[in-house]
Amino acid sequence: MYTQFFQLKQSPFSIAPDPRYLFMSERHREALAHLLYGVGSGGGFVLLTGEIGAGKTTVCRCFIEQIPPDCRLAYIFNPKLSVEELLLSVCDEFRVALPAATDGALSVKGYVDAINRHLLESHAQGLHNVLVIDEAQNLSAAVLEQLRLLTNLETSERKLLQIILIGQPELRTMLARPELEQLAQRVIARYHLGSLTAAETAQYIGHRLAVAGATGPTPFGANVTRLVHQLTGGVPRRINLLCDRALLGAYVENRRAVTRRIVRRAAAEVFAGQRGTVSRRPWLLAGGGVLAGAVLTAAAAWQLAPGQPAPSVPAAAAVTALAPAPAPQDEAGNLRRLAALWQVTPGHGEPCATAARQNLRCLQGKATVGELRRLDRPAMLTLDQEAGTPVYALLMALDGRHATIELGGKRETVTLAELERRHDGSFTTFWRAPRAWRDEVRAGTRGPDVDWLARRLAEQRGEPPPQDSVALEGSVLRWLREFQAAQQLKADGVAGPKTFIRLNQLSGVREPRLGAPVNVATAGGK
Repeated sequence: MYTQFFQLKQSPFSIAPDPRYLFMSERHREALAHLLYGVGSGGGFVLLTGEIGAGKTTVCRCFIEQIPPDCRLAYIFNPKLSVEELLLSVCDEFRVALPAATDGALSVKGYVDAINRHLLESHAQGLHNVLVIDEAQNLSAAVLEQLRLLTNLETSERKLLQIILIGQPELRTMLARPELEQLAQRVIARYHLGSLTAAETAQYIGHRLAVAGATGPTPFGANVTRLVHQLTGGVPRRINLLCDRALLGAYVENRRAVTRRIVRRAAAEVFAGQRGTVSRRPWLLAGGGVLAGAVLTAAAAWQLAPGQPAPSVPAAAAVTALAPAPAPQDEAGNLRRLAALWQVTPGHGEPCATAARQNLRCLQGKATVGELRRLDRPAMLTLDQEAGTPVYALLMALDGRHATIELGGKRETVTLAELERRHDGSFTTFWRAPRAWRDEVRAGTRGPDVDWLARRLAEQRGEPPPQDSVALEGSVLRWLREFQAAQQLKADGVAGPKTFIRLNQLSGVREPRLGAPVNVATAGGK
């Protein structure tokens, strides 16, 4: 509708993953390099994760266009499949000839044998096989284990099947489970695709306009692109949605340039009712001696014991802005420091995976400062950085107006407003799971997880505890949904980490806290 008005050949902000529009930010180039490296690395798993709309699928399409000619590629984009269905999909994609089955369906062994024969024949012809699975966070643990077994076939030089898993951040959490440790050890390259910076957002908008045929002045001025970044968090898909609607708004008003007012009206339309759309103003540094009021304490000077709240924040000690991080922060080091608050020392390797061996589980996701207050536990936060390098800080305490964070090995006290401006929403924290916990507890299942859940729910209701080995159905399922609704969690009868965390808190389990009362309000999740 507006393309002729702005002298464009096509719509520049379609959300279709068109490789022509791929904007190669530094992170996108690194993501593509990881995928290409994986193809020539000798087999195993390559992991690419990123938030919804970060550009994972577009990077994947670009990778597919650059795949070496000696590679045979299989691409699966709907992995909500059983083991047998996935193996059949792999056979279909690789055009593997299947033997006739006497009863009408092959066994898992029949599929695996056929795939192995295909891999050996390809290797004899000097060909490599690459399996790409998009939306891999939807894979079940059983399917992931079967994929690991497919990579067992190898020569003395390389594995005969390369598997690339592309998914949302929870895929990393899945691979941190103890039962998937063998698969995690076979990940030869992994990369998390982050959001665009403010400068990259302006470049991204200009790039897409240029590809669409723009030759005149850009409709998006510098002050407008900064607002677009603030409203979208630098997520490419959200940028596309907002800019498309903003161009339509400018066309309707017969304007050649998009104004900030038009952008705000467009955001109110396209993001109506969506969570996570937060306007973040630039990080304003206080002039002269920004650290003058900060509380600076060496990391080892205070150790939070389980059950103890973090120290309260005196109002007089608060500063008006965070100081710049002295250097890029180490994610694994911060997670180990965080695990130490639970009196757990992760060993070598990925902290979430090694901590899980001591029954301490990672919870990763997106949350506002208010939602972190309701979780009521120290957490590692990711802060925006204009240079594009992630900065990690440990949230140690909250009160009504201030937060205590650990940044670069030092303690600082900042206002909540300043923290909200800088926090990009990402967090990682730990939680104690029941000893046998493996996954979300769903309706109809039974086992130790369900027994633990039923006892805690009965305790909260003042009901007699049910017998062991009860299924999550009937009255127990009703108790769960009522509990979730009362705690403003997603009342779907699926018990995930947030449900278990809240039951632990109400049962008086001793664990690190943020030192502030928890006000039950909309927390979302499970």
